[in-house]
Amino acid sequence: MNAPITHQIFNNILVFLDQNPDGLRWSALLKKINENHPDFHPKTINGCIWKMVEKYPNKVYKPSKGVFRLLKYKSF
Repeated sequence: MNAPITHQIFNNILVFLDQNPDGLRWSALLKKINENHPDFHPKTINGCIWKMVEKYPNKVYKPSKGVFRLLKYKSF
């Protein structure tokens, strides 16, 4: 059985953020996921992106409005 769609989306977001140490804007994440998974509903993708910081506070943060970045790339 495949993982739930939201789980697949969260995993994709984490992979894309890992590939982009400076972080990615919401629109770039949406575009990348749409390109890789055109069968996923855009509103589901949107909801998952906005919940990233809430769902994974130990992995993702927002250095500025609309930008998502992995904590491991944060300079303290």
